[in-house]
Amino acid sequence: MGRTSTARDRLRDSACELLHTRGYAAVGVAEICARADVRKGSFYHFFESKQALTIEVIDTHWQAQRAAWRERLGGPEPAAGRLQRLIMWLVETQREAQQATGRIDGCLLGNLAIELSNQETAVQQRLTAAFDEQAELVHANLTEGAQDGSVAAEYADLATARAVVAQIEGAVLLAKLAGDTRSLDNLWPHVRRLVTVPSRR
Repeated sequence: MGRTSTARDRLRDSACELLHTRGYAAVGVAEICARADVRKGSFYHFFESKQALTIEVIDTHWQAQRAAWRERLGGPEPAAGRLQRLIMWLVETQREAQQATGRIDGCLLGNLAIELSNQETAVQQRLTAAFDEQAELVHANLTEGAQDGSVAAEYADLATARAVVAQIEGAVLLAKLAGDTRSLDNLWPHVRRLVTVPSRR
């Protein structure tokens, strides 16, 4: 039996790293192939274009992220506490990345969404689908929170869930712009204000 080639995986993993740190326009097929140690001629055996590779990167990245989101939003504790756990994990992910690399790369999906907002329709559609899934996961959490009393019932809707996702993406973007994750310290308090009724004294 012949040895299974890992070239496709190497191309995808290399593209994921380069797209995350450099962006779509700044990275070409030749550089991806060089990073993956795959001949450029072999690239088109696996992917018809850089766009096709980018779509697979998005799908693979979100598949792993989706599992992590579901894990952190699951459990027996009140839903607001589970949402806080997700937020704190997302913040810690950015901090750990900065400690490891000395920079803040932000969110791969968010970075691509900003860069490709008016181009690459197929990529846009994949990104939209991923963000829609994020909002649906948060919406399910808010619905459970309305039932257990940890989330205000009037905020347990899809519009609020989308606002939570937007709050996360915006906060990560600003932290990346500033090169400082300390601004993320306030992310959960801000999200909490979106989904709970202020206590009355």
